[in-house]
Amino acid sequence: MSEVMTCMPFEQLMNWVLEEKKTKGTVFGQHRAYVAEADKKLSIFERNLETPIGPAAGPHTQLTQNIVASYYAGARFFELKTVQKMDGAELAACINRPCILAEDEGYNCEWSTELYVPQAMGEYIKAWFILHVIAKEFGLGAQDGFQFNISVGYDLAGIKEPKVDTFINSMMEAKDTEVFKECKQWLLDNIDRFEKVTKEDIEAIPSNICNSATISTLHGCPPNEIESIANHLFKEKHLNTFIKCNPTLLGYEFARKTMDDMGYDYMMFGDFHFKDDLQYEDAIPMFKRLQALADELNLAFGVKITNTFPVDVTRNELPSEEMYMSGKALFPLSISLAAKLSREFDGKLRIAYSGGADYYNIDRIVGCGVWPVTVATTLLKPGGYQRFTQMAEKVMADGAKEWTGIDVAALEQLAEDAKKDAHHVKSIKPLPKRKTDSEVPLLDCFFAPCEEGCPIHQDITTYVKLAGDGDYAQALRVILEKNALPFITGTLCAHNCMYKCTRNFYEEPVNIRNTKLIAAQNGYDTVINEIKAGTADGKKVAVVGAGPAGIASAYFLARAGASVTVFEKEEKAGGVIRYVIPGFRISNEAIDKDVSFIEKMGVEIKTGTEITSVQELKAQGYDAVIVAVGANKPGTLKLEKGETVNALKFLRDFKATDGKVALGKNVVVIGGGNTAMDTARAAKRTEGVEHVYLVYRRTKRYMPAAEDELLEVLEEGVEFKELLSPVSLENGKLLCKKMELGNMDASGRASVTETGETEEVPADTVIVAVGEKVPAEFYEANGIAVNERGKARINDKTMETSVEGVYVAGDGAKGAATIVEAIRDAQVAVKAILGHDIVKGQPVPGTEEDCYSKKAILKESKDAANESERCLTCNKVCENCVDVCPNRANISIKVPGMVMNQVIHVDYMCNECGNCKSFCPYASAPYKDKFTLFASEADMADSTNDGFAVINPETKECKVRLLGQISECKADDVNDKLYEGLRRLICAVIDDYSYLLMK
Repeated sequence: MSEVMTCMPFEQLMNWVLEEKKTKGTVFGQHRAYVAEADKKLSIFERNLETPIGPAAGPHTQLTQNIVASYYAGARFFELKTVQKMDGAELAACINRPCILAEDEGYNCEWSTELYVPQAMGEYIKAWFILHVIAKEFGLGAQDGFQFNISVGYDLAGIKEPKVDTFINSMMEAKDTEVFKECKQWLLDNIDRFEKVTKEDIEAIPSNICNSATISTLHGCPPNEIESIANHLFKEKHLNTFIKCNPTLLGYEFARKTMDDMGYDYMMFGDFHFKDDLQYEDAIPMFKRLQALADELNLAFGVKITNTFPVDVTRNELPSEEMYMSGKALFPLSISLAAKLSREFDGKLRIAYSGGADYYNIDRIVGCGVWPVTVATTLLKPGGYQRFTQMAEKVMADGAKEWTGIDVAALEQLAEDAKKDAHHVKSIKPLPKRKTDSEVPLLDCFFAPCEEGCPIHQDITTYVKLAGDGDYAQALRVILEKNALPFITGTLCAHNCMYKCTRNFYEEPVNIRNTKLIAAQNGYDTVINEIKAGTADGKKVAVVGAGPAGIASAYFLARAGASVTVFEKEEKAGGVIRYVIPGFRISNEAIDKDVSFIEKMGVEIKTGTEITSVQELKAQGYDAVIVAVGANKPGTLKLEKGETVNALKFLRDFKATDGKVALGKNVVVIGGGNTAMDTARAAKRTEGVEHVYLVYRRTKRYMPAAEDELLEVLEEGVEFKELLSPVSLENGKLLCKKMELGNMDASGRASVTETGETEEVPADTVIVAVGEKVPAEFYEANGIAVNERGKARINDKTMETSVEGVYVAGDGAKGAATIVEAIRDAQVAVKAILGHDIVKGQPVPGTEEDCYSKKAILKESKDAANESERCLTCNKVCENCVDVCPNRANISIKVPGMVMNQVIHVDYMCNECGNCKSFCPYASAPYKDKFTLFASEADMADSTNDGFAVINPETKECKVRLLGQISECKADDVNDKLYEGLRRLICAVIDDYSYLLMK
């Protein structure tokens, strides 16, 4: 029913948990259960705690199923979603949707619970019962090994309102509430469904659910109001009480400098909240007074660090004017505040923590004595709730210690380290586009983003698995099926596949490129002896140019049986890779090995032969000609004074002379692409050069160069001169205009304007890397039609030019491109020439169990024996949308007869937070675009999603909306007009997932 969540009855929840566990071995989609060790436990608020971690008050504690999923995966401390006087429809109307964005650092514009307060209480009590039951039934831990903590706000008057006051009282003692009685009675009535849980266990479930509370206040809440709430909870309710603090206690200057230094300079926030929120000088005396009061009442007092951090919406990130920042960017602020307060109180102030905690820092946080720790942003990423398992195992590996105080020195060190920690520092480049341009299909939606992102759609998951198994020869065979240049691409590929890799949302991408190189290096000696030309097909083809496109064209032609001659004007094959790309990037031996594949097939390579007339080749009897001459016309940048050197000319001279090029002491490279990076690194290695400056009109964040190449340049000491636009070169100095960044557009690219100021950069030589041009004159001389930019007019589906039988591939087709795009062009041209497919796909490796075993496990390359340990095999199991949904509203369904699991969206569980949209690899939002199960016809009418409502599960009669048209359907009727795949999906839901159907 649109964004309105419907609370499931306790009976449905229990049926779901028991049936899913029995038939699927999972609980709310969690595949691995965390089993607590009896001898490793803690205590807080005079109650036991098996792990000191859990979900923060937020999307992961709003509904019963969220809490159950958290517990099953390893959470034991639950900060329940905040309740306040505004609730239900009134509050929901104030929340703009989507309200969550967690691709990198997190943002949200949500508030407290969107349920009515009595509903929220019901959800928490239902969860309380279920956890007690499954703790014993599933052998997960002790029935008293977890705790609930209520979060209340936002002012004293609101907390005293009857519905909130009743909520607090009922959570403290629930035995007289209807929901408590209902849950208990259902369990007693269904005791025969349990193998381990007894009637005595159910009778023993305590009714005093909470003895602790966290105070949540709005930004700007006066200190006396905060203290009055705490006094109320201490004196009137006798609750252990923690107060949420904001990072604004650190002061604007600290926060701004920290964010700027860590690469979050684009994050906009003013000093308003820093001045309007609780001030440090007011907070400390208040905390001391409250600590004294708590001691007097024999209760616990502490602070919860931190509340979220308000920042401005500047790029339409969310439909709001302000949003709350969380996750990796919040950690350095939150942990710094924890350290500051700990120093102030000499480690004696109890701190509960939230704010960017995750697998990589949670052990150090807890180790400092800061716990319980609750998380949210890390759970919003692929892996979802299952991430708790790894965190719990890490924290409890050696057994966490009872709280005796905070190790202030260790906490201060953690705060300092956080500012430089790669897990929290912003990437030097903006996030690349990770989605495809296609929309998610209703069925069979799993695919490998890496393979889709590769221009030649290599079977990456297959060869990564083979390489991981040590079968390098077979891995190389798989690579060579579609990629003629495994050594070159294994070294130099721009690896768009890695930008698309789902593991980017975990820690770092699978190192696909290096895996390819390892397979090539280790499989070459075996595979080269197997390489041979295909059965002769009578085709005779000439290839002009022996660069990447030319070699690849020859490879695919010869393998298919064509007779191929390659004409190359240089002395050796390899093109720009051999003669321009520096030797420190790739060796001649690697290039030779790729050339050896076509040599082994009998391709004739005529070097030292420049072709000027395509017609002459055709006159020699060639059926087709592929022109692969590259984009070799130098790009230029005119200065008002002074001459510049073209980057490709310099690189060619550098390689030919082994770095003995006269450049002078100071070299300036103008440009920000990969060629500029190669040029700068080569200049740094050139004899006599002392300083190399890289001049670019924006900052390095907006340079088009790949991040890994940019980092290599930084590591080698090239000096970046950002925000400079070159004007003239005179007397050993390059005069530049100073620029400044303006607002970012929706793509994340900042505008740039002149400041009116200038700056001089020492420059004996200025090298320009601003792009090369296609050889328009060559095309025109051969009668090939060109467009207004001098590029050949080609048929994109065949690469054929206006001259019949003449094709163009590589950089010469559309301008400078990547090596793998050149291979793609070669495939397209060869297929067109031969008239049939020339490559075939490979089967997807592994099992579903392999995929699930890797999900939610953070593991960087340095910690893995091979990359196969990290590859998630997304074309076998994706389920990102299933993982990241806090409410479990996207469900993976196994349909009899279908190879791939299917994903449906459950309307009544969704509040349209939008999180699944961020991580779906399609240009889609699963909560809107996947086939949707509705609880009723009325709910279907309130939505525009394609989907179905089950009218009669016995007869399988349904109402179905497809392509916007509603019709009646009998799902098991083979003659029904609804197509078979959707009918089978509906039948599977009714037959095997009946617990999804709300009665």
